[in-house]
Amino acid sequence: MATLSEWSAGARPRTLPMAVCPVLIGAAAAFASPAELRLALLLGITALALVVSLALQVGVNYANDYSDGVRGTDDVRVGPMRLTASGAARPGQVKAAAFLSFGIAGIAGLVIVLVTAQWWMLAVGAVCVLAAWWYTGGSKPYGYLGLGEVMVFIFFGLVATLGTTYAVLAAAEAQDGFPWVAASIGAVSHGLIASALLMANNVRDIPTDRESGKMTLAVRLGDTKARWAYVVMVAAAVLLPLWMLMDNPWVVFVALSWALAVPPAQRILNQQHTGPALIPVLQQTGSLGLVFAITYSLALLIGA
Repeated sequence: MATLSEWSAGARPRTLPMAVCPVLIGAAAAFASPAELRLALLLGITALALVVSLALQVGVNYANDYSDGVRGTDDVRVGPMRLTASGAARPGQVKAAAFLSFGIAGIAGLVIVLVTAQWWMLAVGAVCVLAAWWYTGGSKPYGYLGLGEVMVFIFFGLVATLGTTYAVLAAAEAQDGFPWVAASIGAVSHGLIASALLMANNVRDIPTDRESGKMTLAVRLGDTKARWAYVVMVAAAVLLPLWMLMDNPWVVFVALSWALAVPPAQRILNQQHTGPALIPVLQQTGSLGLVFAITYSLALLIGA
């Protein structure tokens, strides 16, 4: 029987800040829009969106633990301990934890739909849950086909960020004033950072993934190209907000994140760093994502 600390580790808490970032950016974009919003309403919808994002992240982490564990992909681990592969928890228990997390996300999402009366968002939520499960679950998981980064960009970048902005504005019946430029740039930038984080993780796991038949994008690109793909994604993410500089000079705040982008880029480009030596890149990329989200959100709010 897994201990509480092992279940907590299985939820991969270090990935959770990346689930907070799109909600933070999306809420800031909504609050910075010309629409008149009640603070309590903004905070309420934002809190619900945060529950959705965090629960989906925990759910996909447990689902990944379960699916890779039963497939044998995690039999030789480079990263942190996995509940299923280590035998700390039975596969059925880990699967149940994943679906419990998805259920929590679904309940919070349903409340958002009821408040905003945007019923089409139910379909979006259902697709998000299916995407979370099919990352490594099902008969043909897309994570094994090299599509992991693409889906992370779409769901934890575009959908999570733009969805938060839309939900907040819809609750105030102000969705017609959707701030497309500010929200979209934030969504794309965060999506790129989140995808870069997954790329770094997959670069670390290239040897074991190739051996187990998990054809991630990093495996398909090869070690060198995958490392450069990480650098390109991070660079594009932190530079993209400069597009808004003429309209909102406060976006210079994101320059604070540039310094954080250099160490992980240097480390991952050094091909002597393999396996566990790439774990600092994951940690540094997570910090970069959080600082970017905070500085970009502040720029939107101050420049409103």
